[in-house]
Amino acid sequence: MELKTDSTIPIFIQIADMIEDQILKNIIKEEEKVYSTNELSTLLHVNPATARKGLNILVDENIVYKKRGVGMFVKEGAVDLIKLKRKKNFMNDFIIKLLQEGEKLGISKDEIINMINNCTGGFKNE
Repeated sequence: MELKTDSTIPIFIQIADMIEDQILKNIIKEEEKVYSTNELSTLLHVNPATARKGLNILVDENIVYKKRGVGMFVKEGAVDLIKLKRKKNFMNDFIIKLLQEGEKLGISKDEIINMINNCTGGFKNE
């Protein structure tokens, strides 16, 4: 796990995203314990308050839950919640902007779909 200190994305959001990534990759499984505030603080060389803020985002989004005196755990169904959230963000951040830019350039949806179908760069399954 490594933070991007030159990013415009706040550190606490990067922490939440990293943990989400590990959940999606099945590195941390549902109902399994996640890092403590102190572990994150030490591992990532950040203030414990920053680490706590990142974890609290996941608590607020019902991705992890607290067991008093034991720690934080990945909630059952967290993978589906993360995927749903990220698909929505993908739609808003990429697809809509792609279509808007295509419209400005006079590129139809069908042309964009063809471009995507003909794109061969960067995929593992090729």
